[in-house]
Amino acid sequence: MLHPCLRCGACCAHFRVAFHWSEAEPSLGGVVPRELADTLDPHRFVMRGTQASRPRCVALQGAVGDAAHCGIYERRPSVCREVEPSWESGRPSAQCDKARVAHGLPLLTPADWPEVAAPA
Repeated sequence: MLHPCLRCGACCAHFRVAFHWSEAEPSLGGVVPRELADTLDPHRFVMRGTQASRPRCVALQGAVGDAAHCGIYERRPSVCREVEPSWESGRPSAQCDKARVAHGLPLLTPADWPEVAAPA
């Protein structure tokens, strides 16, 4: 099954992605590529492109709603890791739903997750 997020990318093209600067500091264990982030304030960086009036993360590759994926998936900020797709864990996600609606995509349903939708 192709993960629904690999056909989506709506979150990456809807929300500002702000995170603590230490996530981009290798000496502190940070893995987010510093060259892909700008300074937001003294404590936070923001992924480039997500501060725009029409946000699109610089790390997003592909077309939203068609074939999209994070180019730094294993090195993405914690805030990205925390976004849960609707119904992946058996419940809706307000963030996922909001981003999908903003891009004219249908909301995910339990049917998008056969292992969740299957009777126990």
